[in-house]
Amino acid sequence: MRNAFARVLTELAKDDNSLLLYYADIGNRLFNPLKEFAEDRTINAGIAEANMASMAAGSAMMGHKPFIYTITPFTTSRNFEQIKIDIAYQNQPVIIVGTGSGLSYANLGPTHHSFEDIALMRALPNMHVICPADAYELEQLMPQLIKLNAPCYFRIGKKNEPAVHESKPALTFGKVHVMCPGERIAVLSSGTIMPLAQELVRTLNERGVSPELVSFHTVKPLDQDYLNDAMTRFDHVITLEEHNVNGGFGSAVLEYFSEQANWPRVHRFGIPDRFIDQVHSTADARAKAGLTVTDIMNTLSERGVV
Repeated sequence: MRNAFARVLTELAKDDNSLLLYYADIGNRLFNPLKEFAEDRTINAGIAEANMASMAAGSAMMGHKPFIYTITPFTTSRNFEQIKIDIAYQNQPVIIVGTGSGLSYANLGPTHHSFEDIALMRALPNMHVICPADAYELEQLMPQLIKLNAPCYFRIGKKNEPAVHESKPALTFGKVHVMCPGERIAVLSSGTIMPLAQELVRTLNERGVSPELVSFHTVKPLDQDYLNDAMTRFDHVITLEEHNVNGGFGSAVLEYFSEQANWPRVHRFGIPDRFIDQVHSTADARAKAGLTVTDIMNTLSERGVV
């Protein structure tokens, strides 16, 4: 997905001189095509993420449309004060890109995991939070974020994430993408965990259940029109994300439903409230976190959903 980000940015920057990239000493070769025609707009800020965020905010105040890019915990939590005050409070159109989100860097341990980034970013006024499921979704949403001209957090994967769409879907920022219509149960997936959601739906189909599968790429603002409709059509809503089950996408859905008169039962699946370590791969880490179809089906069975 990071390759898709670099490719799309390079193409967009050819026609838009206001686009700038600040990166924190990673992806040097990744951005070589951009440097070939926009070296002065491709800035290695070094391992100084707080300074990078403030420089981007200053650039935005001068009329530029900057991106800041590095591994997720270093572009969200390490420089959180600068994001809060310089970007969100000043309402500057900086797009914060977190690459390798969730458990993408599983074997590197908690220093490189990001289970709290969505919670941090969605708590900031003026901030928008977008989590594409694959490179196709990234390609469709990224130009829309530039046009939005507002603070955004773009949570992406690392590399070699499987495509979840057969071709480019027609996506709109702030609106869900229904991948498979269904009934009684809705599976709402946000971000790169979509392949697990697809596997879950196939397993439910084998049990004679026809759930609806939805890519909920925009976490803030939530698509309230869809959620209002979902309250009338489904008995159960399952949320799935690679983030702490507290404070993330599932919590946002639950918070919205809790303010309505009648709402379906919500089942949140994500990272449990503990650190995940001593793992060697993303699949291994997900298994340790209980993010497998078997674990999810067992929980749904215990709750009488299936």
